[in-house]
Amino acid sequence: MLRSVKLEGDTAIINAEYLDHKSMNRILKSMDSEGIRRVKIKNVYGIRYIGAGMKSNMDIEIYGTPGNDLGIFMDGLRITVHGNVQDGCGNTMNSGEIIVHGHGGDIVGYSMRGGAIYVRGDVGYRAGIHMKGYGDRNPVLVIGGEARDFLGEYMAGGIILILGLNMKKRMFNMRFVGSGMHGGVIYLRGRIDRLGEGVEAAEVNEEDMKIIGRLAEKFCRYFNYEMDEVMDQEFMKVIPLSHRPYGGLYTR
Repeated sequence: MLRSVKLEGDTAIINAEYLDHKSMNRILKSMDSEGIRRVKIKNVYGIRYIGAGMKSNMDIEIYGTPGNDLGIFMDGLRITVHGNVQDGCGNTMNSGEIIVHGHGGDIVGYSMRGGAIYVRGDVGYRAGIHMKGYGDRNPVLVIGGEARDFLGEYMAGGIILILGLNMKKRMFNMRFVGSGMHGGVIYLRGRIDRLGEGVEAAEVNEEDMKIIGRLAEKFCRYFNYEMDEVMDQEFMKVIPLSHRPYGGLYTR
């Protein structure tokens, strides 16, 4: 295991080629206890659960494709992925940031309760499902490309911003957006005509545009976009019609 780690100045370099997720997280927690704050993990090919349950201000850069549940239950980490991520990225994360310089799989941001995820490219199905804010935490998911069906399904809090920067037209093709949504807001750079059950489309107001601008500015900084390019289209929002969309289905 020790042969997989070396130090370059104040940065620890981990060669993940022969590590499983248990060994990887043991190394990360050991480094955290030693006060190491910058880590680069190279040769990552599908290792799951990186950073699982860690409460730290460590800055981790990943080169490759991490496996499912990257950053699950994490609290404070900053993880930058130079590649794609698989399913469940940011699952139930509490705080911190995950920055993905590629695409994301299904259920990105599943049940996230705080922090932020920025994805430069597209994401798969059910991104943002069960997102929920609590206390002073308000989770954020920013998608630079497109998403597949059921974006924001059962969403109970937080913010999703989808920019569609790779779209040739301004009409999103995803279906069932916000199905069962009962809190939070979904912002769209463009238009959509196939919403899920229990939500409605609305025009953005001045306060919405401040929020969008703040998130877009950070997206541009992370992924080297021009702010004018990102803000050159009209935005709309999707909001829930009720805080109990299926209340009538239950017996009293």
